[in-house]
Amino acid sequence: GVLVVGNGATSDEVKTALTNIAMQVAAMNPQYVSREDISAEELVKMKNITLESALNDPFSLPKPILNELLDKAVAGVWGEEDTNILAEKRADKSFNFNYLPNFISEEGKAKLAELAVADKENISGNKIFTGLVEGRVQKQLKEICLLDQVYVRAEDGKQTVAKYLESVDKALKIAKVVRFEVGEGMEKRNENFAEEVMNQVNGN
Repeated sequence: GVLVVGNGATSDEVKTALTNIAMQVAAMNPQYVSREDISAEELVKMKNITLESALNDPFSLPKPILNELLDKAVAGVWGEEDTNILAEKRADKSFNFNYLPNFISEEGKAKLAELAVADKENISGNKIFTGLVEGRVQKQLKEICLLDQVYVRAEDGKQTVAKYLESVDKALKIAKVVRFEVGEGMEKRNENFAEEVMNQVNGN
């Protein structure tokens, strides 16, 4: 169930719009109405988590940064097998490097991630990396903020909720949203099934 409170306009069109927004909230479960509802501390935390996630997934890093890490990996960090595979793939001009992770061992991937995390300060100062992190943060904000989400009934598949509301009535503003979900907040029983059966057998 969803409750949506709107301010600034009243009409049948507005009531229909608020009903549509309630359905949007039910389906997409945004955490905030707008970006203004997110504290500076939360934004910093989100950015740090995104940064750490990027470093721990080095094959998703921009190519210049990845190549520097690969050079370090083959300089005594990786084993012979992974080192030879990289040399072979680099020599193959037709090879698509997006598929390189499929050929590197799990140990090799872990060591590459360790190199990235160890070089966090240097990589974090790279403008390309900064842009990557910022892009991922912006993508997250579009998913968790109601007004930034793509309106589920948008005919062009691009119109945001904010633009939809503006098209209905420029004075219409979303003041508050509350979403309830069946089972939300309930504590799950954590019992041993075998013990439960024996308790019933013994009449306990």
